[in-house]
Amino acid sequence: MKKIFGLAAGLMCMGLAKADEGMWLPQLLESLNEQRMQQLGMKITAKDIYDINKGSLKDAIVNFGGFCTGEVVSEKGLVLTNHHCGFGSIQRHATLDKNYIRDGFWARNLAEELPNEDLFVTFIVRIDDVSDRVLKGVNLAMEERDRQSMIDRNINELKRTTVLGDFENAFVSPFFEGNKYYLFVTETFKDIRLVGAPPSSIGNFGQDSDNWMWPRHTGDFSVFRIYAGKDNRPAAYSPDNVPYVPKRALTISLQGMKQDDFTMIFGFPGRTSEYLPSEAVRQIVELNDPAKILIRDKALGVMKNYMRADEELKIKYASKYAGISNAWKKWQGEILGLTRTGAVQKKQLYETDFQKRLQASESLYKKYGNVLQELNDVYKEIAPYGLTRDYYLETISKIELFGIINRLRALQAATGKPGYGKEQSAQLEKLTELYKNFSTEVDREIFAALLPVYMEKQQAAYIVPVAKRQFEQYGKDYQRWAAALYDHSIFLDPAKVLDGVRSDPRELYRALETDPTALLVLAMADLYNNEVTPKLNELQARINGLQRKYMQAQTEVLTDKKIYPDANSTMRVGFGKVDGYHPADGVSYGYSTYLDGVMEKYIPGDYEFDVPEKLRRLYMKKDYGRYGVHDASGGYRMPVCFIASNHTTGGNSGSPALDANGNLIGINFDRVWEGTMSDIHYDASICRNIMVDIRYVLFIIDKYAGAGHLLKEMKLAVTGTGNNL
Repeated sequence: MKKIFGLAAGLMCMGLAKADEGMWLPQLLESLNEQRMQQLGMKITAKDIYDINKGSLKDAIVNFGGFCTGEVVSEKGLVLTNHHCGFGSIQRHATLDKNYIRDGFWARNLAEELPNEDLFVTFIVRIDDVSDRVLKGVNLAMEERDRQSMIDRNINELKRTTVLGDFENAFVSPFFEGNKYYLFVTETFKDIRLVGAPPSSIGNFGQDSDNWMWPRHTGDFSVFRIYAGKDNRPAAYSPDNVPYVPKRALTISLQGMKQDDFTMIFGFPGRTSEYLPSEAVRQIVELNDPAKILIRDKALGVMKNYMRADEELKIKYASKYAGISNAWKKWQGEILGLTRTGAVQKKQLYETDFQKRLQASESLYKKYGNVLQELNDVYKEIAPYGLTRDYYLETISKIELFGIINRLRALQAATGKPGYGKEQSAQLEKLTELYKNFSTEVDREIFAALLPVYMEKQQAAYIVPVAKRQFEQYGKDYQRWAAALYDHSIFLDPAKVLDGVRSDPRELYRALETDPTALLVLAMADLYNNEVTPKLNELQARINGLQRKYMQAQTEVLTDKKIYPDANSTMRVGFGKVDGYHPADGVSYGYSTYLDGVMEKYIPGDYEFDVPEKLRRLYMKKDYGRYGVHDASGGYRMPVCFIASNHTTGGNSGSPALDANGNLIGINFDRVWEGTMSDIHYDASICRNIMVDIRYVLFIIDKYAGAGHLLKEMKLAVTGTGNNL
């Protein structure tokens, strides 16, 4: 157990990770990464990045809403993040008369800034290694359930005894597959107001076609402000609140970048799985990703047809469409990248080297000899259940009528139990929001498009009898089947459902036992919960234990490698350099794009590639102000986006891109399509993150939106103008 607890010490003496990949804990940069980062050109120190005793860069970085990252850029609490991170808030304020999605929004003063219920930002106060306390009493002989129970008790005791300041909270997260644990002390602000957002024709330029793609020309940013009580502490929304004064605000550089310049991404990456065995990666490429892509492809096709034809439906479904298509396209790029780089074969070679070196040590072989083989074997065993899970969950989550029924069943299950009132309020709120952006016609077509996948691709043993009976009843015609269910369902009457949930839901509960759609949905849920979930849980518990053991084995066997923890939505730092890439034979991409490219893609009236008339005028006049650059041929151009080799993932959306001096040079918003497999397998040849150039952000705020008053709050480092990108 001493080796488990001493993992960090072991990591410190390991060699370099390949190509500076990794998502590193900021409090360990000084011991693990500072020297390498400075070799790459960084001019600040690790303490400038993370310090609990004085203001550092970490104090300007926020977890934005629990799903993105943001950065503080003024002494009045101004926060930049992505347009797609702020999209939900923008959409909730949008109407046909005030279409902030189409036209954008800019508050001219503090009074016009719009509050957002349930939106929050969280700062990290400090990060502590608490592995010894969390793993106290844990031993290798424990069953997974007993081990987790012990850890949960230890964490509860740790949190109970941790001294927190006013307004501080704490949570504990596992790292290295549960071989290490860290305590995060946080401070959360809940009065966050929308300050500005460009129209989607800028903030989401290229939409579906350009998502995950390079070259990119998207001004993916939005502006919010943190408000606090008059004591500068967190406070619930109040008109009396004032702009928050942060411990640190980022300085913005207008200098620009050049090839091989050092870059750093600071944020809250969501989930990665860099240490999966080869069999798990093979299944992702051949089974799981293709199944999920197929279902989403059909759902998106239905949505797109309706959204193109109806502006009101476009507003209702815009956020849902974006959420579904994001992963859909990402998984396609993931398969492409994993295949082109031979990820499975490289994993197998890695495992061969691991096994060879393991066998060279009698003591290590005795401890870990069979772990890799066992892990791959269990993945083979879980494969059919994982595929069934993907077909089921993707299907029920895309048909919103199914979601309505499942929510009512959850409410019914809570009847007579403690906490029923809270469950009732929660379901009422969620159903109200669902109906607000719901179309029976669209959902019926999605049903008709997805049920063929469930009936024809799903394993026969997991197709419920009621589905087979209904399919036969309606002549094996999916459109007839859909029409029969949707024409008479009580659950498609928002007034009846919401009034019933609010007062007397007994009629709704009776309908759960008679409505044909409810009979179908609940039968599907029962089969999945009773026959698939238990087996998945059993096999996943075995995988968890073996994966943790394999993780520990790698740190002890491959001692020349520096190993970083998988992302888990906690604060991380990634670093790399500005660099183009070569995704395929004969294909080469540079590292930057310009406003010229926006105009080259311009298609008047097109929902993806239309360009606002004012932006076209600014381009024609070359009215770029201090944000434009002179190129080698003497031309004057407006930078838009750039790429670098920083290792990022979901959750890094909105993360600041920082230069060698820690100044803000861009906002991270995407990865290149061929490199989306970096969640599983980082390859420096094609893995690039995409950032909107901060100069384009400032240009849009200043010259396009006329919101120059916001720039007066920011600290701009002007070391020269007209620099080459």
